[in-house]
Amino acid sequence: MNARSPKRGFAARPGDAESWIRTPERSTDRPSPAEDFSARLTIDVTADMRGRIKIAAFQRGQTVADMLRALFAREFPSAPGDSQ
Repeated sequence: MNARSPKRGFAARPGDAESWIRTPERSTDRPSPAEDFSARLTIDVTADMRGRIKIAAFQRGQTVADMLRALFAREFPSAPGDSQ
């Protein structure tokens, strides 16, 4: 039997998490954010809350990420003089 090379998955895991996080995403149809890089935010929510968030985003025709970014922007506006 022939030895097979290891099968690569759909996406390879990065070797270094910091460089992966700081790598800019590919261009999208969405308007680009004011910053070149975005930070990932992870929060724990209940399964019920996650479902309600996903349903609300779907009903509004948005992604969950876009809906939450808009909510954060409303709730935590930039103060005058803040560097962005």
